[in-house]
Amino acid sequence: MNTVQIKSQETANLARTQKGFAYTIKKIRFDENYHPSENTRVTTNFANLARGESRQENLGNTLKMINSRFNALACWDNPKGDRYTVDLEIISVDVDIEGNGQNFPSIEILKTSILDHKTDKRIDGIVGNNFSSYVRDYDFSILLPDHIKAQKKFSIPSDFGELHGKLFQDFIASDTYQENFEKLPVICLSVSDKKIYSRTQNQHPALGVEYEPNESSLTELYFKKMGLEVRYFMPPNSVAPLAFYFFGDLLSDYSYFELISTISTMETFQKIYRPEIYNANSIAGNQYQPSLTHPDHSITRIVYNREERSQLALQQGKFTEEAFIKPYRSFLQQWSDSHAV
Repeated sequence: MNTVQIKSQETANLARTQKGFAYTIKKIRFDENYHPSENTRVTTNFANLARGESRQENLGNTLKMINSRFNALACWDNPKGDRYTVDLEIISVDVDIEGNGQNFPSIEILKTSILDHKTDKRIDGIVGNNFSSYVRDYDFSILLPDHIKAQKKFSIPSDFGELHGKLFQDFIASDTYQENFEKLPVICLSVSDKKIYSRTQNQHPALGVEYEPNESSLTELYFKKMGLEVRYFMPPNSVAPLAFYFFGDLLSDYSYFELISTISTMETFQKIYRPEIYNANSIAGNQYQPSLTHPDHSITRIVYNREERSQLALQQGKFTEEAFIKPYRSFLQQWSDSHAV
């Protein structure tokens, strides 16, 4: 490559660091016939359910749980508890770093919609819900453990989550997102078993009773770098609070149907993956500390291997390091440094 070509390439790189990346969205229906794509993270909630001999039974039972919970929450003018069906779409987002059509699978989220069988109308739900990210796997499974090992004590890298946060916000601000979704995402996660949550007097008709944690967490810090705030609510007839990560105003920006589509979907996943917390036989009290060793809980009929899921997260973190972080390290650092949130 001659001097002119080198300067031309440097100019092109500089231009790309000053603008957002190109994103491609793929949508696939999550139903009894769902099969994960090759690029889907195998630890993703919905992909994990669609594996093995029990895959179809897993998927069918999961969808029944989601619909039952939604109808229980949307109980008005619904005497038989079967008026609504929640439809789920898996949204896979690929990012083109070099602008040459070569994509890396960045994140996966879920989009809910509600079919009203009485009016035969479709009601828009929320995008987000579940959140899956290869770069997050790298940050938590590779970068953070390596940093702790080097420091010989627990500490967090000063730039931990910076790249991931800016990539996420770049996608949310992109034309691709704006053309596909009308509202900003809401992500719903489990509470931490390392914190104590206190019940407040604040109560919302859909989200339920609000809880406040006694301290911040690494997950909260990580999602804050994605631009997201968090509040904790225990929905009606639930046994433990959920963590809702959002932009803007969670209580005012979303309708009742939108919120309960997220609650019914993500509470179902948590009952499967964390039954000790979300399928416990006793309800969270005024002071609540979740426990993954709590013995008094019920098991769903859905097959799930939690240990295998943790092992796969490490494998996917290594894949991200080799296929994304190392090849593009210099450019990604330059882009992150110049990219204003």
